[in-house]
Amino acid sequence: MRVLIAEHDHAVYARLLRQAAPELEVLTSGDSAELARQAADCPVWLGQPDLLATLLRQGHQPQWLQSTWAGITPLLADGLRRDYRLTRAVGIFGQVMAEYVLTYMLGHEREVLARLVSQVERKWDNRTGQSLVGRKVLIVGTGDIGQSVAQFLLPFGVELYGIASSAREQAPFVEVGAMADLPRLVGEVDYVVNLLPNTVHTHDIYDAALFKQFKPTGLFINVGRGVAVVDADLVEALKEGHLAGAVIDVCRQEPLPQRHPFWTAWGLLLTGHSSAPTSPALMVQLFVENLKAYQAGEALRGEVDFNRGY
Repeated sequence: MRVLIAEHDHAVYARLLRQAAPELEVLTSGDSAELARQAADCPVWLGQPDLLATLLRQGHQPQWLQSTWAGITPLLADGLRRDYRLTRAVGIFGQVMAEYVLTYMLGHEREVLARLVSQVERKWDNRTGQSLVGRKVLIVGTGDIGQSVAQFLLPFGVELYGIASSAREQAPFVEVGAMADLPRLVGEVDYVVNLLPNTVHTHDIYDAALFKQFKPTGLFINVGRGVAVVDADLVEALKEGHLAGAVIDVCRQEPLPQRHPFWTAWGLLLTGHSSAPTSPALMVQLFVENLKAYQAGEALRGEVDFNRGY
């Protein structure tokens, strides 16, 4: 079987895939014209959605496309064909995303940034650090990554709450509510972690009205998608003290424009979409497992429902 790889790190992926499945014919190129020529007669594609969307616009069509991103927004653009099977990256971001979330939760409890300011000002800072034990954490989006983050945080003694498309019982959460429960729950927790995907239903959720419901001591962490947040409303909410701070990994426009208010917003830390880089080794492992299932006519991990957008 022929497999096309469209990745910025295409040489790394090709090497790993040839090692894992030497029976495959692996095609790849750093030249866009050559990549398009190869795509014309290749049934299986592996790569990043932005590059693969370009091939779809050129009229090429796979039978199955494996995204190396958890998000597949470029492949859902208007006018692109959807008569193929699409899978997104699942099961490979959980721990690294959880480590990111835990880093900034601990940093918030220990007031790391304030201590750095004290050091710059040569002030002896002997304030007492706090603990995560007993803190309430709301994970907005309790899918594959949200579940992994929850399991990772559990040993630190936190109480876990979640938001999903519908209310449900789901371990290890104390409660998993529907989106209608979000305004109530953000006012009851110490941390709000957004992990929602980019769909037509997840835009502009975090607006002025919702930020007013936050605890003044609460921390907002956005590692989902930038379109979920009304940027100006977050900046104003921080200024007004509706929440204690925000850690923003994803933005509506990346890189962030130089004049964007996030750069100078009080209490806001930008981390440049660095929370969960894709591991080529883990991604190739997932692809090979899915390839076996694809060839056997079995269900694929992470298969996308085009109507839902994830």
